[in-house]
Amino acid sequence: MARSPFSPSFWRSPLRGAWLTSVLGVVLLGGITVLFVTGLLSYAAYNPDLSPVNDQTPGKGFLGFYLFAWPTDPHWLYRLTQGVHVTLGITLIPVLLAKLWSVVPKLFTLPPARSLAHALERISLLLLVGGGLFEFVTGVLNVQLDYLFPGSFYPLHFYGAWVFFAAFLAHAVLKTPTAWRTLRHLREETTETEKATGSTPPDPHPPTVSRRGALGLVGGSSLLLFATTVGQDVDGLRWTALFAPHGRRDPGSGPGGFQINKTAAYAGISPAETSDEAWRLVVTGRGRTVRLSRPELLRLPLHSSALPIACVEGWSTGDQWWRGVRLRDLAALVGYDGDPPDVLVESLQRHGAFRRAALRANQVADPRSLLALLVNGEDLTPDHGHPARVIVPAAPGVLNTKWVARLTFGDL
Repeated sequence: MARSPFSPSFWRSPLRGAWLTSVLGVVLLGGITVLFVTGLLSYAAYNPDLSPVNDQTPGKGFLGFYLFAWPTDPHWLYRLTQGVHVTLGITLIPVLLAKLWSVVPKLFTLPPARSLAHALERISLLLLVGGGLFEFVTGVLNVQLDYLFPGSFYPLHFYGAWVFFAAFLAHAVLKTPTAWRTLRHLREETTETEKATGSTPPDPHPPTVSRRGALGLVGGSSLLLFATTVGQDVDGLRWTALFAPHGRRDPGSGPGGFQINKTAAYAGISPAETSDEAWRLVVTGRGRTVRLSRPELLRLPLHSSALPIACVEGWSTGDQWWRGVRLRDLAALVGYDGDPPDVLVESLQRHGAFRRAALRANQVADPRSLLALLVNGEDLTPDHGHPARVIVPAAPGVLNTKWVARLTFGDL
C-alpha cells in the first residue's frame, strides 16, 4: 500500500471525480461571489474613508476604489446584507470542506510544475485553499468568540478576502468551462471516462455510498447549519440560532428586551457617571459648545423612529421604537441651521472597540437619526446605552454609539 500522499495510489476514495468536484465548484462559484460582494458592502457601511476612527484598514490604497457614502435607505439594508453574509458563510462551510477534500490529491501531484502555466495554476490553487480556509476560520471566530485571533479582524479579513477572491476568480476562469462541460456530458456512473482523464484514483476502494449520496450528505449538513443560524435575524426563530450566540442570547423581557453585544459593565460604565446629576452631553461645532443634561434634552422637541440594530456578527433585532432628539436638531444648536455636517460621536465606554465613531452628513440629516433617550416607551436601560445613545437607519450596530458623552459637528 502506498504510504506517501505524493503517490496517486495513496488516494483511493471512489467518490473523488470530475462530477462531484464540478457540482461543488458551481455551488461555490455562486455562493462565494455573494459572500465577497456582501463583505465589501459591510466594509463600506463603516464609512472607512470618513475618519481614521472608522477605518481599521490603513493603507488599503486602490482596494478601496468602490467605497461610497453608505445610504440610510432602506433602513434594514445592513441587517439584510450582513445577515446574508454571515448566514451564507456558515452554510457554505460543508461545501467548502467537501470541495477541498475532492481536490486535495492535486496539491500532491508531481512534478510540482510541468510548465509556467501549470506553475501559475498551482500557485493560484495554494492561494485559493489557504485563503479560503483563512477567511472562513477568521469569520467564524468573529461570529462565535468575539474574534480570538492574533491581529485586528478588519484588516486581516479585508486583505484576506481580496487575496482569496483573486485566486478564486483566476481558478474560476480556468475551470468553469470544464465544470460546465462535465455537468452536461458526464454522469455519475461513467467512472471509466473519469479514470481515462485522471479524475478518479487509479485503484479506488469499493464504494460504500454513491456520489449523489455524498452530495446529499453535504447538502444536508449545509441545510442544518442554515437552520441553526438564520434565526439570528428572525424574532420568532431566535431559539434555533445555535450557531449565532449573540442573536440567540436571552435578552430578557420588557421594553429593553432585545439583543446587545456589549454590556455597561463590560464597557466600564458606572451608574454614578450616568446619573442625571453627573452626566452632561457636550455638543460642539462652529466654535460653539453647548452642554445639556438629560432633563434638558427631554425638554427639546422629541421624535420617534422604528429601527433595528444589526451587527457585524450577523445578528439583528426587529424594529424597536426609539424616541429622542434628532441629530440634525442638535447640529442646529451649534450653528448648523441648514444642511448638517459630519459628526464625531464619543462614548463614555472604557473597554471595547469603537469608543468613538464618525457619521456622514447624510446620516446626520436623516430625520430618523436620533440621539435616543427612550426605547419602546421607557428610558434606555444601562446595557442599551443610558443615558443617551445614537440610532441611525441602516448603520452597523457599532456606529449606533451607546453612552454618548460628546458630539462634535464639522470637519473630522
